Amino acid sequence: MRHLLNMLYKAATVLAACCLLAIAVLVTLQVLGRLLDGARGLFGMDPLGLLVPSLAEIAGFLLVGASFLALAGTLRNADHIRVSILLQAVTPSIARLLNIWCLAVAAAFAVFFTWHAGALAYDSYLYNEVSFGIIPIPLVYPQIVMALGLLVLAIALLDDLISSVMGGPISFETVERDDLIEGVE
Repeated sequence: MRHLLNMLYKAATVLAACCLLAIAVLVTLQVLGRLLDGARGLFGMDPLGLLVPSLAEIAGFLLVGASFLALAGTLRNADHIRVSILLQAVTPSIARLLNIWCLAVAAAFAVFFTWHAGALAYDSYLYNEVSFGIIPIPLVYPQIVMALGLLVLAIALLDDLISSVMGGPISFETVERDDLIEGVE
């Protein structure tokens, strides 16, 4: 089961990276098209009008996808910002209880937002909602990606919650501890 969960977190992170790569490719194509049109203008030729239609909108959707798909991976790798001043000031057993409480609250919020993001995507599907750009993109696609990212985050939080309740390690604490040890060596 651990292997499957780790594969899920890695797959979501890879999809997030693919979204960022797609943004980079689209922006590069847009810039190259403008450069080519500018060069044609210097030689007295008419511009071809090379552009990526709805680039800003598509890039925005891809950025939302990258942001939400990366949530679980960044949690598991201790890349989220955590304020742990209180945890350092209390005993390890109280710190563990506070971490369990935080994970439970975060998991509840993640499940809540996953449910509502899924409902939003379903409504967009039912009513055939599309974006207002040059290319009418069905809104269900970016909304499903957002809901998927939230679902993977909810699974990661529940994974850590169950692990901590059972007395096991919490992923982000393990990574932080390993980073601290490597920094000392």
